[in-house]
Amino acid sequence: MKTLKDVISLKFKTSESEGVIFHGEGQQGDYITLELKKAKLVLNLNLGSNQLGSIYGHTSVMTGSLLDDHHWHSIIIERHGRNINLTLDRHMQHFRTNGEFDYLDLDYEITFGGMPFSGKPSSNSRKNFKGCMESINYNGNNITDLAKRKKLEPSNVGNLSFSCVEPHTVPVFFNATSYLEVPGRPSQDLFSVSFLFRTWNPSGLLVFSNFADDLGNVEIDINEGKVSVHINVTQVKKNRIDVSS
Repeated sequence: MKTLKDVISLKFKTSESEGVIFHGEGQQGDYITLELKKAKLVLNLNLGSNQLGSIYGHTSVMTGSLLDDHHWHSIIIERHGRNINLTLDRHMQHFRTNGEFDYLDLDYEITFGGMPFSGKPSSNSRKNFKGCMESINYNGNNITDLAKRKKLEPSNVGNLSFSCVEPHTVPVFFNATSYLEVPGRPSQDLFSVSFLFRTWNPSGLLVFSNFADDLGNVEIDINEGKVSVHINVTQVKKNRIDVSS
C-alpha cells in the first residue's frame, strides 16, 4: 500500500506497561509503529529516508501516561502527508514528520497486537500487546469485525478471543475517615508490603504499623505528591530513616 492519507482508530485497555498495539513496514524503509512504553503511548513513523543520509525520516512522538490502568483509552491517528494529528482520549497533538516524503509505503501486512519476527534487533525486544482492543478501524476498514467474521485474507490470527476478561483484583475505596486494619505477624523479623494506589489528593497516610515489643514503627504516606517511607527504630542511635520518591 502506498497512501497519502491514513486514519487509524481503536480503543484499548490493559494492565501491562509495554506492548506493540500495531505495526507496519515496507521494503523502502517506511514504517509505522504504535506501542506502549512505560505505560505511555509512543508513535514511531518514517515516510522514508535516503541512503545518502541527507534525508532522515524517523519521527517519534510520545503522549499520555499511566495507560496501564485497565480503563478504556481511545486513539485516533490522522495523517495527511507529513501532517499528523494524534488524539489520545480527546487530547489532540499535532506534529509534522521529519524528512521530505509524503507517502507511507507499506509492502507487508499490518499487524495488530504485536509485530512479526523480522530478524531486526528492534523486533526482538518489543513485547506483544496483552489486553483488550475494540473498534479497530484502519482507513475505513472495521478490522475487529472482519477478524471476527474471518474475512481478513491473508491473516494469521493467534491466540485471540472475542471477549474481554476482567482482572481478578478487587479495589478498595477509602474516604477521608476510613481505614483497613489487618493483624500483624509478631514472630517474624521481616516487614513486607506491596499495593497499587491511585488518588487525586496530594497528601495522605497509606500504611502505618507498629513493630512488636515497642521497637518502633513504619509509616508510608503521600506528602505533596511524593511517596515517603519513615522507619522509626527505638533501640539504635540513628533511630529514624526517611526515604521519599
